[in-house]
Amino acid sequence: MEEEVFEKYEGFKWDEGNSEKNWKGHKVTIAECEQVFFNKPIIVASDEEHSKVESRYYLLGRTDINRKLFVVFTTRKELIRIISARDMNKKEKEIYNEEIKKHSKV
Repeated sequence: MEEEVFEKYEGFKWDEGNSEKNWKGHKVTIAECEQVFFNKPIIVASDEEHSKVESRYYLLGRTDINRKLFVVFTTRKELIRIISARDMNKKEKEIYNEEIKKHSKV
């Protein structure tokens, strides 16, 4: 899924259990989960392993205060549904930082 695809979506659909789980388990707020979709660069890929029932994707992105998150989501009609979110691990940060370097003008 290319990041430009997000333009067709109208917003987010939240499951109360998932938003509570993200907060309790990883201290990630709903707002932070949504912010990563708007702060470039983002890396989006299909999560083939967990796409048995529905297509799932993962995203590496950053919040408005530069918190780097790994977000798993699916899409339902014109909405993005967040499944889980957590801080990026070391390897994910390395991948994301390389992407930042590619987009840097320096």
